[in-house]
Amino acid sequence: MTQRIEDYALIGDLQTAALVGRDGSIDWLCLPRFDSAACFASLLGNKENGHWLLAPRGANRCTSRRYTGDSLVLETLWETRSGTVKVTDFMPQRDIAPDVVRIVEGVSGTVEMNATLRLRFDYGSIVPWMRRTDGQRVAVAGPDSVWLRSVSRARPVGGELAPNEKPVVKTWGQEFSTCSSFTVGAGEKVAFVLTWHPSHLPRPDLVDPFEALEHSKEDWEEWAARCTYEGPYREAVLRSLLTLKALIYAPTGGIVAAPTTSLPEELGGVRNWDYRYCWLRDSALVLNALLSVGYAEEAEAWRDWLLRAVAGDPSDLQIMYGVAGERRLPEAELPWLNGYGGARPVRVGNEAVEQLQLDVYGEVIDSLYEARGVGLTGRPHAWDLQLALLGFLESKWREPDEGLWEVRGPRQHFTHSKVMAWVAADRAVKTLEADPSLRGDVNRWRTMRDEVHRDVCEKGFDPVRNTFTQAYGSRELDAATLLIPRYGFLPPDDPRVVGTVDAVRAELGKEGLVHRYSTEGTSVDGLPGGEGTFLVCSFWLADALLMTGRRKEATELYERLLALRNDVGLLAEEYDAALGRQLGNYPQAFSHIGLVGTALALAAEDKAG
Repeated sequence: MTQRIEDYALIGDLQTAALVGRDGSIDWLCLPRFDSAACFASLLGNKENGHWLLAPRGANRCTSRRYTGDSLVLETLWETRSGTVKVTDFMPQRDIAPDVVRIVEGVSGTVEMNATLRLRFDYGSIVPWMRRTDGQRVAVAGPDSVWLRSVSRARPVGGELAPNEKPVVKTWGQEFSTCSSFTVGAGEKVAFVLTWHPSHLPRPDLVDPFEALEHSKEDWEEWAARCTYEGPYREAVLRSLLTLKALIYAPTGGIVAAPTTSLPEELGGVRNWDYRYCWLRDSALVLNALLSVGYAEEAEAWRDWLLRAVAGDPSDLQIMYGVAGERRLPEAELPWLNGYGGARPVRVGNEAVEQLQLDVYGEVIDSLYEARGVGLTGRPHAWDLQLALLGFLESKWREPDEGLWEVRGPRQHFTHSKVMAWVAADRAVKTLEADPSLRGDVNRWRTMRDEVHRDVCEKGFDPVRNTFTQAYGSRELDAATLLIPRYGFLPPDDPRVVGTVDAVRAELGKEGLVHRYSTEGTSVDGLPGGEGTFLVCSFWLADALLMTGRRKEATELYERLLALRNDVGLLAEEYDAALGRQLGNYPQAFSHIGLVGTALALAAEDKAG
């Protein structure tokens, strides 16, 4: 049976990530990068599409699991009739080759363990050639090569742990898989190391799994210790920050929206998209969150990634890029995968890369403005780039676009897109006012700012219902309008803001959570079916309630959202309130940004009070 999305935990090495289920199976892993083809793809198909199971014989669900301290090292506990065993899963931050390490440790009694490694390259479609060499199993297919080895470490009586690099677990081939069975007693440790490298190169240096475990813990703990946030809900905030850190592609500073593709927004539906890329919007909000809690190094790395990725003609600005700034992300379907829970098609690549989304210009310029405000080291060409983006937006903001939600229906004059055009002009004005040495026509940007503001208030507001609408001339609502007071377009106590908050909660709310827009009837996005409530929009509602003086309601909503996290603190993109389960790609940066942002807002309110 398909596990629930929230049944998975995340491990990663800051270049890719894997999902580990409660049943002890790694069902998703792309190597060597987030956006590479998966070698374990059973998440989107079945076990024949690749997975790595490691669990006690006959067990199908662990007893408990947790991350070790403030790290991404996962500990899973299994209690059986014959004894208790702990499995530690992690990916060391790599020097060259990516490794997945799984350490089995006997806690009490004796436990018989079973392991099945079923490698299927190219998203579960290619069965590799397996062979033995130097006591290891080697899988090769085309450009990919994976090595599997086992190492033991026992506890001598009265002595220190001593490594034994000999293969300790006998493996055999069965149904194009590598299988093994072994027993561990109290104090015994057996480690498996899975290493990927290009098939045309020599095998990389071997990693000591036990030393790597200590180094990995230290790396994550040291990073977590840099967090300056000491307000309410700190544990939840820090876990979300660790999740966001895990979604950063360390070599370039790019931030992926999620490490998965095609996890459905509706069970059995067609709203299945590839999120393994760097959205400017999502990444800009991550930058703001990181800057707020002391992580200037990551924020600077993303800012530099941004400047490289968007360099060139501002008319060619894309809403997303590859992790190294790649522009071509062609969308394709993988018909051999049945989809998560039967949700098809399974897609790789993302056609939305070709869309016009005018709000992105505002988000990028706002993020660079915020970075400048906290003293992030400047780049000589950063202001020139912003001027170019502003110049393009000045000529385009009156046009319709696909908007924040990447609709695949006709372009419209989305209210949120226009508001973000105002944000772009407003931040340009404030930057020039703060630093008159910068070149630019401040009066020109003031004029643009005022014109956009009038346009939105006249055409994007429904005076009868006292609410801003999703698009000009539309009666539909959009949760993105909850951001109007956050960006300073109108003050929180403006009756139009209060009316919008109330209308969105009433018309888009479901069991206290919020849909991003209505998918009933003729949907604006041009797609059949529906979707779950959008988690970041629910955090936006909490923020808006707080800003409009409803602290108690904001806190109650926030704490309800915290309760939707799984046992290791992870959130997907959406939540199905009727079924009580998470939906969409996972873990989702946008959701964790919302969690951090609302906590910061509540803390700021406490401090101000």
